[in-house]
Amino acid sequence: MNKKLIALAVAAASISSLANAAEVYSDETSSLAVGGRFEARGVVADNDEGSTKVTDKTRVRINVAGKTDITDSLYGIGFWEGEYTNEGTSNSDGNLDNRYMFAGMGGTYGQVVYGKADGSLGMLTDFTDIMAYHGNEAGNKIAAGDRTGNNLAYTGSFDLGGNNLTFKANYVFEGNSDTTTSTGLGGIVTESTTDYDDGYSVGTIYTMDMGLSFGAGYGEQKIVGDEDAQKQAFGAISYTYGDFYVAGLYQDARHTVANSDKQRGYELAAAYTWDKTVFTSTYNYREDRSNNVDLNDAIAIDATHYFNSNFRTYASYKFNMLDSDKVGKAAASDEFVLGARYDF
Repeated sequence: MNKKLIALAVAAASISSLANAAEVYSDETSSLAVGGRFEARGVVADNDEGSTKVTDKTRVRINVAGKTDITDSLYGIGFWEGEYTNEGTSNSDGNLDNRYMFAGMGGTYGQVVYGKADGSLGMLTDFTDIMAYHGNEAGNKIAAGDRTGNNLAYTGSFDLGGNNLTFKANYVFEGNSDTTTSTGLGGIVTESTTDYDDGYSVGTIYTMDMGLSFGAGYGEQKIVGDEDAQKQAFGAISYTYGDFYVAGLYQDARHTVANSDKQRGYELAAAYTWDKTVFTSTYNYREDRSNNVDLNDAIAIDATHYFNSNFRTYASYKFNMLDSDKVGKAAASDEFVLGARYDF
């Protein structure tokens, strides 16, 4: 992949599969790359009846990235990524999700895009969202801070004498909606749709050349028909020393859980790289402070072996410490996952 697409990969760092993208077209001013992944995942966990169930979480992602030089200091970009999931049943038609769809311009002082793109809080949850499957339970983000449509987003990265400062800001216009599906007691499946009004988020990361990084962010999101805006603040820190990596994430939120005014959560993460194998572990805790209810409480461990830059296998286990009498057997079940992933 040429230097133009490497620059694009840095600007869209959350799209990890782009790093292995294959350039399919290039001329003096433009380039186009195609990438993605095939990932087989089997999840072993208990259902609400207490019996063990294996769920197929296999997925496929395809992305297309384009970049063209307009002047020596100005360029245009476009990006799309779709994900097809098996949905866990042998006779399912599956589900296609357009994860990213955006275009924009960039230059010396940053990049501006519009469409379905990342909000500004994802780069903070990335501090601890390092596992092959589990983790990131305490890093749930409001819609404006997460990947969302109708989103005008700015990203700037600046070299400060060996250190680096990254700043992101985005504004989400009204008209977005999310439909979530959940399975309750007795296997009853329910769907709920949330219609969003305007929202925004901002975030910044300062990285020192000695391996220490700090991050902070804030976001607000209004919901149609609700007078109280969702509010969320994040703080993150990480340290890299040789083959060791440790990180922490803290969030404080208001009005982001149904029938609750306050929630708080944190995630601790650690990783060790040994030759071609990476061992990771996280602890996640999130609570509904208004009703004194634990929303997440789990320790997870995994091991990922990289055969080369394109192919890896992993095993992941989550020790779930929620009370099954309060949340149900499925929501409190431990999970074991085996996966294989091919990136291209």
